[in-house]
Amino acid sequence: MNDQPELLEDDALWYKDAVIYEVHVRAFADSDGDGAGDFRGLTEKLDYLQDLGVTAIWLLPFYPSPLKDDGYDIADYTS
Repeated sequence: MNDQPELLEDDALWYKDAVIYEVHVRAFADSDGDGAGDFRGLTEKLDYLQDLGVTAIWLLPFYPSPLKDDGYDIADYTS
């Protein structure tokens, strides 16, 4: 039995049945107690999200932005 997850390239319409969980990283899970969520906190909660039935994660913007496109525009690609 193969326990490997199905690759997206195997199903071009994967998104039609996806359970998408939108995450604001800084508000989701704080791994180091500094009061702000972080990527370590998010990765520590992946099993929890899987148990909820989540099949895709949509990360909200987390980088510096001039906020001309609801935060999806990047102020500095190198920072």
